[in-house]
Amino acid sequence: MLFFLNHLRGKGLKYSIKKLLLHINRTDMIKYNKKDGDKKIMLGITHGDLNGISYEVIIKSLNDNRIGELFTPVIYGLSKALAFNRKNIGANDFNYKIVNGAVQAYHKKTNIVNISEEEVTIDFGKATAEAGTLALKALEIACNDLRDGKIQALVTAPLNKAVIPADEVPFSGHTGYLTSFFGAEQSLMLMVHRSIRIGTVTEHIPLRDVPAEITEELIIKKTSLLHQSLQQDFDIQRPKIALLSLNPHAGDKGVIGTEDDEIVIPAIKQLKHKGFMVYGPFPADGFFGSGAYTKFDATLAMYHDQGMVPFKLLAFESGVNYTAGLPIVRTSPAHGTAYDKAGKNTASFEAMRQAIYLAVDIYRNREAFRERNANPLPTGLLNEQHNDKSTKTNPKSSS
Repeated sequence: MLFFLNHLRGKGLKYSIKKLLLHINRTDMIKYNKKDGDKKIMLGITHGDLNGISYEVIIKSLNDNRIGELFTPVIYGLSKALAFNRKNIGANDFNYKIVNGAVQAYHKKTNIVNISEEEVTIDFGKATAEAGTLALKALEIACNDLRDGKIQALVTAPLNKAVIPADEVPFSGHTGYLTSFFGAEQSLMLMVHRSIRIGTVTEHIPLRDVPAEITEELIIKKTSLLHQSLQQDFDIQRPKIALLSLNPHAGDKGVIGTEDDEIVIPAIKQLKHKGFMVYGPFPADGFFGSGAYTKFDATLAMYHDQGMVPFKLLAFESGVNYTAGLPIVRTSPAHGTAYDKAGKNTASFEAMRQAIYLAVDIYRNREAFRERNANPLPTGLLNEQHNDKSTKTNPKSSS
């Protein structure tokens, strides 16, 4: 290795040792996964709302023999619903194995864990209590397997929050559920499409409650989560983050609100003091209208629609929802249940496919990040070496 690096230097080429080592680590890991089937990534996929487009986009995304070389899919759902949808969209060449649990999954095959043996009614385009109950059951089983290490990452197909049984669990969405299930203090909803990444400080709350929720502490926490995710999940070592203003025109120096001057700007100053490359606050209209978002690794919006509207305009067909800040990896297609397209074999599966690929990429990035940081040098090591040299060159200095 040292000979190789010295040889490159001798050629006058500017190589980054850090990047080269990272590339080698990743290459070795991918080879290891391919060589040892037991170490292949087990990717869980929940079936979401069975009356929506979930089964259609799952089948279309996995109906490629090359998938098995990258990971092992484990669907949490109903084998009868899978068979019904396969026939409905004419995907007769889509094959799968029915297993009792993820530990029995066949590598290089698509697997489905049957969450129920009872007869179910598929009513495309309808919001039903039965679909809500089965969506929650699939999520619960998958989360237990994820926690127990039976699967390594999770992709959640869209569900309808309105039909989740409220008497069983308070449910405001996948993000809140997963944050609570895995005991995280905070999480961050991060929308991803290629190099576009948009997170939100607040999530699914009424617009009237947003100003009261925005605090310096919350902005700092969410930005810190975003910064950490960009480093370990997306392999961006020095991320540049843009913060949007809460008010139009960033408040126009208090004319249209004082929150940006009194809360957002002080939070940015504190983050910069910590060494973060954070900029703003930028008024959302000009920021997206001018294309300024392309100059940053990620953008943090203050509330849901401020970030989601431009994101879905830019990437509705292939956008991915990623929950950053959790000890596990979870992604989901950015679209919803799409009841209007259910059962018609017209749904685009691009977002689901991108959600699957992103989950695998993030899991691998995290593994590489952990490997690189597994044995950090002790703090003060350079000072100790300096002191040792000083003592050897001047023995009397210790007296």
